Amino acid sequence: MSERLGIAGSGAIATGLAATASVLGDVVLVARSDASADRARATIEKLCGRVEGADASRVTVTTDSALLADRTFVVEAIAEELDAKKELLAKLAGIIAPDAVLGSTTSSLSVATLAQAAGVADRFVGLHVFNPVTMMKLVELAYADAATSETRGRAFALCEALGKTPVDVPDTPGFVVNRLLFPYLFSAAAFLEESGMEPKDVDTCMKLGAGHPMGPLALLDFVGLDVSIAIGETIGADIPANVRALAAEGHLGKKSGKGFYDYAR
Repeated sequence: MSERLGIAGSGAIATGLAATASVLGDVVLVARSDASADRARATIEKLCGRVEGADASRVTVTTDSALLADRTFVVEAIAEELDAKKELLAKLAGIIAPDAVLGSTTSSLSVATLAQAAGVADRFVGLHVFNPVTMMKLVELAYADAATSETRGRAFALCEALGKTPVDVPDTPGFVVNRLLFPYLFSAAAFLEESGMEPKDVDTCMKLGAGHPMGPLALLDFVGLDVSIAIGETIGADIPANVRALAAEGHLGKKSGKGFYDYAR
């Protein structure tokens, strides 16, 4: 990997990207707090144990964002919250080198808006990787109009170096996958309410009848119901009452131990 990768964030996408990139070289990951950094180190250690050639010792986990100054490609990978992303990207733009590419792993937000907030639209990219990052091959690449051909080429090359399949997509809410996927997922949740079926039975029908690797309700749980609602609102999808009710009760899916399924059992 010719790029020196830096990552701002410590969640599933950030740690997955760090573990994946460790196959090719050193990575710097900046966490928000000491506790977040400790969790990120443990997660990266675990993920690297599952990926051939990955090496957790190549990932520097820190809370000091100044260590991103020597990185050539820096990716923001925090929660899907517009104001938080805009604030962090503006901060990162003031730290990174003048020729470094700045990216965001946003899954649904306007790349043009994020690029404008960062103030570096010519070298900004929406780099939508999919969870689990160590396994999923697709990366959706979206740009503001001002992005240079060099920026586009470097983003494409980085994805290929990471063993991913990059696809240029339009800067529209949800890009391609989420724009098409989430109306389907929410329709499954609405159908669950209407039919009175069990989540497992709905998922079994879609797995065996449509050849899907995961049923729609299990996938909502995997993504997180809070994240799913945020994506749904961004793309203008109808969000069923049962999804909102579960989220309001703190049942966010797999990460909280309960959603449409009970993971504590």
